[in-house]
This record gives sequence, structure tokens and C-alpha cells, in this order.
Amino acid sequence: MSKRDYYEVLGVSKGASAEEIKKAYRKMALKYHPDKNPGNKEAEENFKEAAEAYDVLSNPDKKARYDQFGHAGMNGASSGGYGGGGFSMDDIFSQFGDIFGGHFGGFGGGFGGGGFGGGSRGGRRVNRGSDIRIRVKLDLKEIAHGAEKKIKINKQVPCAECGGKGAKSEADIKTCATCNGSGQVTRVTQTILGRMQTASVCPTCGGEGRTIAKACGKCGGDGLVKESEEITFKIPAGVAQGMQLTVQGKGNAAKRGGINGDLLVVIEEEEHQDFQRDGNDIIYTLFVSLTDAILGGEAEIPHFDGKLRIKVDAGTQSGKILRLRSKGLPDVNGYGHGDLLVYIQIWTPKKLDKQEREMLEKFRNSENFKPNPSKDERNFFDRMKKIFS
Repeated sequence: MSKRDYYEVLGVSKGASAEEIKKAYRKMALKYHPDKNPGNKEAEENFKEAAEAYDVLSNPDKKARYDQFGHAGMNGASSGGYGGGGFSMDDIFSQFGDIFGGHFGGFGGGFGGGGFGGGSRGGRRVNRGSDIRIRVKLDLKEIAHGAEKKIKINKQVPCAECGGKGAKSEADIKTCATCNGSGQVTRVTQTILGRMQTASVCPTCGGEGRTIAKACGKCGGDGLVKESEEITFKIPAGVAQGMQLTVQGKGNAAKRGGINGDLLVVIEEEEHQDFQRDGNDIIYTLFVSLTDAILGGEAEIPHFDGKLRIKVDAGTQSGKILRLRSKGLPDVNGYGHGDLLVYIQIWTPKKLDKQEREMLEKFRNSENFKPNPSKDERNFFDRMKKIFS
């Protein structure tokens, strides 16, 4: 089933502000929250869909890619696509819990022990691993048909010895004495306007709500070690130079648990020896012999789907452009294909033997061999405008 437009999911326009997007997401999350709809699978899917949409539209970089390339700019991980397709409930609660200011509109209990952003999660900071950016080169055939790539990268992964917790043992993980596990400290100051209460990240635990008495000997307390991992992901057809795709959750792991970063895949196009790309159109220069241009004939041209044969009409002029509909590259969002534009260049012989020269001399003064261009042929720029309009 095709994904719905993220703006449609949240019920906002494409020009909506960050605050409007946040308010729309809060409204959808309140409506479909699992505590309010126990056992309702449809509501749960709507809840996840809203979180996926908010994850993209609330992030300026992701939003810019989505606005330019649609879902294709977010999709690709082999486990279920780029973007937010792999969201679990824990991901949603840990990543977006603070959007409700620590409470879920009075819904108690909670998913995962404490409600949406409330309870034990409270104001704790949720660690997020850093993103990893790589560049992937694609040839024209891979761009035309899409590609599956397998790469090996060195990245931070949870320490196997401590399970990513950073402590030597479970007993060495202590509730922070400064913030009592909330991850925040509250300060009350007296101002000219009265008492003012402010909350800030706990300086002792850095917002995690816990401290480590004895660190793991292998990872030194970070809960992370460096290892290589082989990652397979799919690149959709029609991508372009500089386009960035996101493989969610395949970046570096977070310190002592949390949300993994993403793998950012930047597309690079390999230069093709025969074709030039112009958007979804591809341009090929065909050199035609003087005799074929005069008498007409057939020519064979290369293509990423195999060779194509085209007809060269008698009297073809140099500079003529033949348009082969839908023989170009596919649109990255699935809106059809571009065209193949064949630019004709008449090849003039540089060397002639005596017999060839004598034969051509006979035609020098022939009226048929004297230039007599039509109005369209005279105005090169108008002709180019018609071709590319």
C-alpha cells in the first residue's frame, strides 16, 4: 500500500510553520494514543503514521528532502524503507514524549510504563546516536532501474560486555541523587514580577537520571564500542546527483541506550561516455554520414535497456533533434519517464580520394546542393525552444 502524504497525515498545508506542525501532531497523537484506544490496531497504526510524519516534517533537513523528492527521498532501508517506516512504540515514546510537557492529557498507566512522555520518562534526556554520512556512486543503468547496495562501515555499537549500559554490573547503576532520577533540576528565583520557576538539565547526570558507580572495563562507561557492520539498502530509480536518502537507525548507537542515529546516503552520478542528463531527459549526440543524411537510412544508438534503432529521414540537417518519448529516466516519485533526445550531427569527410572528389565536384553548382534553409531552420534558438518546451 502506498504511503499517504505526510502533510495530509497531520492535516496541515505545505507552508505550515513548525509550531503548527507540532500542534497538529499533538492533536493526532492524543486522538490515536494506545491508552485511549486499547486493543485498536487501526488506531495504533494511525498513531505510528502520525509519529512518522512528525519525525520528517519537524526536522528541517528531512522536511527539505521530502518537499523536493517526496517519499522516495526518505525511503530505502532493506528492513522496511527509508524514513520512518521502522518506528516502534518505544521509539515514539522516547523520541517525542517531551512534546506533551511530561504528561499525556490525563491518560495514566501508559505504554511502556508511564504514559506518553510522562511517568518514569519525565524530563529525562533520551540519548541519540550520531548520523553517519556516506557517498554512493551510481551509473546511469542503476539510476534508471534502481539499485541494491551492500556496504561495510565502522560504527559505534552497544558494548556486548555490559549490554550497552556502561556499568560493570546492574548494581553499579544508581539513581541520580541530585535530581532523584528526573533528569532535571528546578530552580525558584524571586524577581520583580514575583517567584519564577525554571527547569534545566541536571548537571550531575546530564539529564539521564542515573549515574554509574563502576564503569564497564571494555567500553569505559559509554556503553559503546567500535565494530564493522555490513548494511544492505535499496536506492529507488530516478535519483539525482546530490540527493540524500536516509536509512533510519543504521547510524551510530546512542550512549547507554537510546535511539540510533541514521545512515545518510548521498548520491553521486558517474559520468556516462555517451549520454548527458537534463533532469529526467537524456541527450545523445548521433553522428550521421553525409550520404545517410542525404539519402536517408537507419542508425543504432545505445540505451540502458539495450540498443535502439531509429530512422534517419532523407535530407536530415545537422542540428536536428529527434525526441523518443518515455525513453529517458524515471521520475523519482513515480510520475512517468523523461525522453531520449537524439541530437543529429552530420559527419563531413576530412579526406577524399581522387574519384570521390571528382564526383562531388559535379554537384558543386547543383541547385539541390546549395543551402536553402526554411524559416524554422534559420532560427536556431526558436527551434531549441520548441524542442525543450
